[in-house]
Order: sequence, then structure tokens, then C-alpha cells
Amino acid sequence: MLAFDVHRTVLDNGLTVIIAPDRAVPVVAVNLWYGVGSRNEREGRTGFAHLFEHMMFQGSAHVPKNRHFELVERAGGSLNATTWFDRTNYFETLPSNQLDLALWLESDRMGWLLPAMTEEKLENQRDVVRNERRQRYDNQPYGDWDERLQRMIYPSDHPYQHTVIGSMEDLAEASLDDAAEFFETYYAPNNAVLTLAGDVDPVEGLARVEEYFAEIPRGAEIPPIPGRIEPGALIGETVRETVRGAVPLPRVYVASRIPPFSDDSFYAADLATSILSDGRASRLYRRLVREQGLAKDVVSYAFPLMTGRSFMVSWITGYPDSDPEALEAGLLGELEALEEVADHEVDRAVSQAEIRLLRQVEQLATRADLFSMYEQLFGDASRLNSELDRLRGVTPDDLRRFASTTLGPDNRAVLTYLPDEVQS
Repeated sequence: MLAFDVHRTVLDNGLTVIIAPDRAVPVVAVNLWYGVGSRNEREGRTGFAHLFEHMMFQGSAHVPKNRHFELVERAGGSLNATTWFDRTNYFETLPSNQLDLALWLESDRMGWLLPAMTEEKLENQRDVVRNERRQRYDNQPYGDWDERLQRMIYPSDHPYQHTVIGSMEDLAEASLDDAAEFFETYYAPNNAVLTLAGDVDPVEGLARVEEYFAEIPRGAEIPPIPGRIEPGALIGETVRETVRGAVPLPRVYVASRIPPFSDDSFYAADLATSILSDGRASRLYRRLVREQGLAKDVVSYAFPLMTGRSFMVSWITGYPDSDPEALEAGLLGELEALEEVADHEVDRAVSQAEIRLLRQVEQLATRADLFSMYEQLFGDASRLNSELDRLRGVTPDDLRRFASTTLGPDNRAVLTYLPDEVQS
């Protein structure tokens, strides 16, 4: 069991503050999670959460455009932001004597972004997102796999049915007023978790947070997540799509609905993907790459999503002359064989998961992010301390049960990519 010292306070405006001191080195990680992601976007207004990941660096009332990066890096720190289905986060790691700088910057854009938001900045960042879309999805081999699979896995009214980057058409039609309304709705202290981890005294750190954030007014109640939250445990059939295009090699994706991250049975799914593809001793690599020579590479991953159902995806990439049906059969055979997983395989997967977690929490920035995650998603930052226990609690029978109830033909989305010259 981990034993991090965690101090939790909720300010009068609703901002949840987590302080986790570690005085080993004079560094502090500042991590701010907003409870807004692509799942919160309404039909016709997709892509706003990701757009604001960019807009938040375009300056606020007291911080000129692009100065956020400049000021933090000049102080010897690093920073970035990410958007996901269930959240958006912003983070800095700095020398601890620069804590006030990070708090001032984050508070200014939380409380005073709108006065600095202009039509020019909005249009500029729309162009940035369009370019990102072209680079990551449209002009990247297999780049739209997640977009296609999400439409296959989830019904049209589920919050995960569209991608995090959203629709370029929706963004093109968005007005400055639309963007301002989205910001006012979700980027409020009562929809945020602020974590300080590292060289910070809990009492002094809280006083500094209050100095910068306490005057920001509480926002309105956060609207419910739009759409149908619970899509059902299973897809109900095997759904298929074949894409012929500019890809170098045939590749087959197989995805299934799985329990959400909030369900303890999610851990069986996560360990299943480790058994399948974690390292050269994994099932997929050992059997399909090394022994059979069927595949060039293999991957398996369970998405830790919270809303209704999450999903697990595995894929296999063949060679130029590979038969896509053989690729699919090989991958499905290994997925189905998890129903007879051996005890030692589960033990190995648990050990690997423990090592990954311990390596993650060694890094202050990652530790701070995990505290923010557990507080935002579960209302309990100290849940991180018991994460090893949940991993160790997964039994071989749990994993076999997961495979038998979740990975069958009644719960599959099969997406096949074929190079242009391959004919059926």
C-alpha cells in the first residue's frame, strides 16, 4: 500500500484543493483538472473542450498572449495541457520558490480569460485545431481508427460517440458567444480540482491558493452529461467496417464495450490487455509475432473511461501479403483464449501493473495528476494510496469471467484497414 500524505480542502467557491507534500527536492507540481471533456459537449457543439485547451494559452486579462509558456519556462519549469473524454487538465512543474507564478497564471485564466478572448484568437485557434485534425486523423495512416470505432461501439446518442477533437463543422459554426458560454459553464472553481504535490507546506500552500483563487466566483451548477449515458453492457452483435486507403500494411482492430473505470471489474480488463500485449512474453507478441510470424506488431489497451461503459481495443498489423481474415482469426483466437488464462499469467500482469504504478508515482508531475484524477472522478484523492490493493485483488477467476462475458462475438466491433491495392 502507498502512504502519501494528502490534505484536502474545499474553498467557499467550490474549488477542491489537494496538497500532497514531499520535501525531498525543491520542486512543486501544480495540476488543475476541470470536470469537462468531450462527453460534456452537446450535439452540434463538439470539439469545444479541446478548443479550450488551446484557448487557455492565448492570454487572459493580466497575462499577454503566449506569455504563460514563456514565464514558466523562464522560471525553469515545464508545462502543458491535455483534453480527454472525461476531463481537461493543465499542469506546471517548477522550482518550489516559483509556486506563486503557477498559481497566478492558473487563477488568471480561470477567473479572467473572457475579457481577453477575441474573435481573432478564436479563429486562430480554430485553424490550429484544423491543422491538428489533418495531421493526426486525416493524413495519418490509420489515423481515424478511434473515430470509426467509437461510432461502431456506442449508439449515436452516447457521449463517447464522437472524438475528443470533435467536428470541424461544429467548430467552424461556433461563435464567440458560444465559446464564452461553454467557458462560463465548465471552467469554474466548483468544477475543478487543484493539486499541489512536492515541496510545499500544507498550511502555507493552502494560504497561497486562497490568495489567488478565493475571489473567483462560484459558477452555476454543472449541467448533466448530455445523451444516453448507459448504452448497455454489450454491443449485441459483431459489427464490421472495412477501409481501403493510404495505409502501408493491413491492420485489424477488435474492440468491445467493457465496464467503466469506476467499476472494480475494470481492473480485470486492464490486466487482460497486459497479458495480451505487455512485452515480448505477452500472448499476442509471443504467439502471433514470434511463433507464427503472422503479425508485424500487436497492441491491446483498455480505456479508463467513466461514463456508462468504457471500451477495450486490440489490433494486429500484418505484412504486405498478409490475409486480413487470418489476422482477424489470430487476434480473436487469443482474445477468446483468455477464458482459460493461467494463474501465473495473472500474477505476472499484476506485478507489471505494480511496477508501472510505482514508476508513475516516482514522478511528481504524474503523482499530482493522479491525485487530481482520483479526486475529480471518485471524490477521493487518497484513493491513490489503495490502488495497489485493487490491482492485487484481481483473481484469475475474475479475469476468466471478464473474458467469457465480455469478449465474445456478441460484443465486437471489427475494423479492418487494407492498402489500396489489396482486393477482397
